[in-house]
Amino acid sequence: MMACIQACHFFILSFKYLYPLTSLTPFRHSGLIMNIYFLILTVIGLAALGMAWMPAITEKIKISYSLIYVLAGALLYSVIRVFPMPNPIDQTQATIRITELVVIVSLMGTGLKIDQPFSFREWKIPFRLVIITMILCIALVTFWSWYFLEFDIASAILMGAVLAPTDPVLASDVQVGPPLENKRENVRFSLTAEAGLNDGMAFPFTWLAIKLALLTTITSTNSTSGTLLEWVIIDLVYKILMGAICGYLMGRLLAYLVFYLPEKRKFLVTKDGFVALSATLFVYGITELISGYGFIAVFVTAVTLRNYEIGHKYHVKLHSFTDQIERILLAIVLILFGGSIASGLLNHLTWELALMGIVFIFVIRPVSGLLTLIGSGLHVKEKLAISFFGIRGIGSFFYLAFALHMAKFKPAEQMWSLLGFIVILSILIHGLTATTVMKSLQRRFEAPANQE
Repeated sequence: MMACIQACHFFILSFKYLYPLTSLTPFRHSGLIMNIYFLILTVIGLAALGMAWMPAITEKIKISYSLIYVLAGALLYSVIRVFPMPNPIDQTQATIRITELVVIVSLMGTGLKIDQPFSFREWKIPFRLVIITMILCIALVTFWSWYFLEFDIASAILMGAVLAPTDPVLASDVQVGPPLENKRENVRFSLTAEAGLNDGMAFPFTWLAIKLALLTTITSTNSTSGTLLEWVIIDLVYKILMGAICGYLMGRLLAYLVFYLPEKRKFLVTKDGFVALSATLFVYGITELISGYGFIAVFVTAVTLRNYEIGHKYHVKLHSFTDQIERILLAIVLILFGGSIASGLLNHLTWELALMGIVFIFVIRPVSGLLTLIGSGLHVKEKLAISFFGIRGIGSFFYLAFALHMAKFKPAEQMWSLLGFIVILSILIHGLTATTVMKSLQRRFEAPANQE
């Protein structure tokens, strides 16, 4: 039931992007309303249908399907003028909810497909990337935004928090495959686990930017030092701990329900794949209700569930369902992103902003990653691949929309233009190179997975 409600909510939000019903008179224009409605159904159906063949197409043409869908969205919104152009600044709430849903579904699928059993020792490289690389990226982007772009400190920190996390949604070309593939690739494993971990770990820095922005826009009895102390206690410590604890407990509970009771007690037997989606919504909702980070909770739940009976075939069905839902939602979001590009998302892009985007993709992330991986024991080619393929995407859209909804940031238009440019640049550069590079690395470094 929760899954159906959330899916209907997503469709309504998508429909709002495509056509503002409130601007029409229902009786006088009912025929036009129905025509637009059927056109939307056609577009969504065609986009979702195309996703069935996209993995095979990507394999053959060596180009990420993300690029294809963004270009299709830009063309669609340029040709069919009856659609008002999607604008994330004007439709902040819709942007938050759409991107939020895609990210949490992707996080569940990401956690379920990692064959490598969890331990701090085995996962040391992903943790390095989250703790060191992400912090370096935030610091360097913050400095660049403040010093060269002349952003205020709150906006500069927000830009760092928005750009720092890699994306679990658009990075399928560089991630591990479905569960039980029995393969071990350091690059794919590291990038997959990093994307799952850092989408939640960037949240404290987003909240830091929000709280600093609120200090300058509203009358507050809190001093800067008081705000920072509150941020450390609540946003940095409490919310992360609550997310991790809630995720672990929910993961163990789900494992008990779907593995222990059916296998050991022959009770409450279920093999439905939609359990994964239902669990995603439940875990995210309950964690947010207790003010924890839902992104962290969903990924921890998925990893905890995956590590219980890690060789069980039911994991394949759970992952398969989330993967299908994710690809359907992603098709719509990418078309909307292409439409936003066509509608002027990049209108406030200056050469200074473009330069920062290029430096971020080609210098800041790769250098930060290489510094992090010193002494990791990986081959230099693996280090280069992990450092370079820090793909940006839907998670960054969520963070920026969320922050702009919570507080006022002066360079909002410039920030959206910069983010849009970086994501399209990431899709273009990484999308054209990922398949070829990963195939080459797979032939050289692939090894059997360590199943325990």
